[in-house]
Amino acid sequence: MWLLLAFCSAALLGFYDVFKKKSLAGNAVLPVLGLNTLFSSLIFLPFILISHFRPEWLQHTLFYVPDAGWEVHKFILVKSLIVLSSWTFGYFGMKHLPLTIVGPINATRPVMTLVGALLIFGERLNVYQWIGVLLAIGSFFLLSRSGKKEGIDFTHNKWIAFIVLAAMLGAASGLYDKYLMKQFNNMVIQSWYNIYQFFLMGGVLMFLWWPKRKTSTPFHWNWCIPLISVFLSAADFIYFYALSMDGSMISIVSMVRRGSVIVSFLFGAMIFREKNRKHSDKYIFYTLRFDCSFAAANTIKPQLL
Repeated sequence: MWLLLAFCSAALLGFYDVFKKKSLAGNAVLPVLGLNTLFSSLIFLPFILISHFRPEWLQHTLFYVPDAGWEVHKFILVKSLIVLSSWTFGYFGMKHLPLTIVGPINATRPVMTLVGALLIFGERLNVYQWIGVLLAIGSFFLLSRSGKKEGIDFTHNKWIAFIVLAAMLGAASGLYDKYLMKQFNNMVIQSWYNIYQFFLMGGVLMFLWWPKRKTSTPFHWNWCIPLISVFLSAADFIYFYALSMDGSMISIVSMVRRGSVIVSFLFGAMIFREKNRKHSDKYIFYTLRFDCSFAAANTIKPQLL
């Protein structure tokens, strides 16, 4: 069941990337990110309030948010800092790079998560899953070569560095998520980390963007902005729920979620008309083989130490 949920989350993440790319086109990055945290908070705020004042309405549903003290919230605040840092680097990188490059680089994040899962949580992969990992690593090198053919040098482009930093922080967040899901309620984590992100982002906007807004890229409203929050919130809700299930493996869930690159690639190639399409076809081929390998591997015999 948790594997199926991971695939659903991957599809939603693909659309999240598409709406994010559309919203950032010719737009100021920080206000878009700030609005994302605002709308995400507004999505979960009703569940927090209803759970506190009328707990009987949600108590036996997946949307119930139990009350928690500082001993829980301090862990959530750390997650908010990690995720917001990842988003900031990721948004700036996405604004200046084709989606057909950004998506596959982000898709290497699960390889980092895998190493952490092996070392920290003692997760063990079978032969089919290791084949999938090797395909992912090989695909990244193919992507690097294709990027150079389009004038994108992976070693001397600061926006590539931004996306890589975002991926590294995202991998750290994924490992932290597994730890949190083993300790606390998933709705407590998701609802409150969005609230904390909103307040943190408010400080960033006030002190970094607002004083320089007239000399930087202007902000304009785009109706794709609220859709970023809708699809991200839905993807994360399914993701957290999957991690909270017995037997779930963060190494596998993260790898499956990387399939979101298929959705973002198709939109980047067909809707945004990005020129990287002819070379990135190779990457999509490996991505499909990779996801099939992982699905088959988990159907056969997923293992834990």
